Amino acid sequence: MSHKVRWGVLGAAAIAVRKVIPAMLKSSELEVVALASRDLGRAQAAAGQLGMPKVYGSYEELLADPEVEVIYNPLPNHLHVPWSIKCAEAGKHVLCEKPLSMTVEEARQLVAARDRTGVKIGEAFMVRTHPQWLRTREIVRSGQIGDPRLINSTFTYFNRNPENIRNIREYGGGGLMDIGCYPITMSRFIFEREPARVLALFDRDPDSGIDRLTSAILDFSPGQTIFGCSTQLVPNQRFEVLGTTGRVEIEIPYNAPPDQPTRIQIDDGRELGGRSARTETFEVCDQYTIQGEVFSAAIRGDRPVPVPLEDAFANMAVIEALFRSGDTNRWEKPVSLAG
Repeated sequence: MSHKVRWGVLGAAAIAVRKVIPAMLKSSELEVVALASRDLGRAQAAAGQLGMPKVYGSYEELLADPEVEVIYNPLPNHLHVPWSIKCAEAGKHVLCEKPLSMTVEEARQLVAARDRTGVKIGEAFMVRTHPQWLRTREIVRSGQIGDPRLINSTFTYFNRNPENIRNIREYGGGGLMDIGCYPITMSRFIFEREPARVLALFDRDPDSGIDRLTSAILDFSPGQTIFGCSTQLVPNQRFEVLGTTGRVEIEIPYNAPPDQPTRIQIDDGRELGGRSARTETFEVCDQYTIQGEVFSAAIRGDRPVPVPLEDAFANMAVIEALFRSGDTNRWEKPVSLAG
């Protein structure tokens, strides 16, 4: 690269301040130069803690900064598309947190804004570029586990705080939007195609109305994903791909630790309980650092956007179809961007 890609951050969300910005600051290929918040004091405190040189008390000021090339948007879900569009119209590239939008229609609007402005916009699924996931897909592609037929995944945690944005339905809270989007995107990543139809069952919190427990089936014809996600269960993560002659399991699939090695298990099933499995270990890395570097490389034209809007739209289409299925109690077909 000719020079480091210069990033600005829209808001002082916990994920940005605690995980993403510190990880990006480790990189020699980019720099995070500015942070904006509607609460100037909060922005100053976060920027001071992280050593960021510029602080703004409004999002508009950040978008007007000519030194900022790309915006990281970790705002609440209902603000993802409106502010990403404003970023694009200001000539800024955008890396937007997942889930990209609240609806398929919103996702269409963002695609149109990208095409109209010519900037690059991607969805921040940091798992998509982690070495353990790239290796898992390589193993599946190679035929080491035969034909992949079943993905089994769970993603759960416990949080009933009514003030937490994940528990506010109108802001896009609930299990499917917050964490169910992960087994969806990674199932599509591993099967390398879209599900033909989906089926879902929801259990909603009686107070907040958010889906506190979701079970789903994605039909990849051939192949299926069965996953469960919950915001009110013991914390747990699992992702396992079963093929006709073997399986691959990722030890910590979604919140891969940035300070210790990660592992996957490859098993031919000769002995139950995983006793015949072999382990592959990956060196310590921070998936948020990798995410920032890969998107920066895309801005420079050195590689494609890792999770482009077409992919993000397809993921949102599955999420929306699952919500429809919960209402109709029937299989539902995700819509296509072309349709």
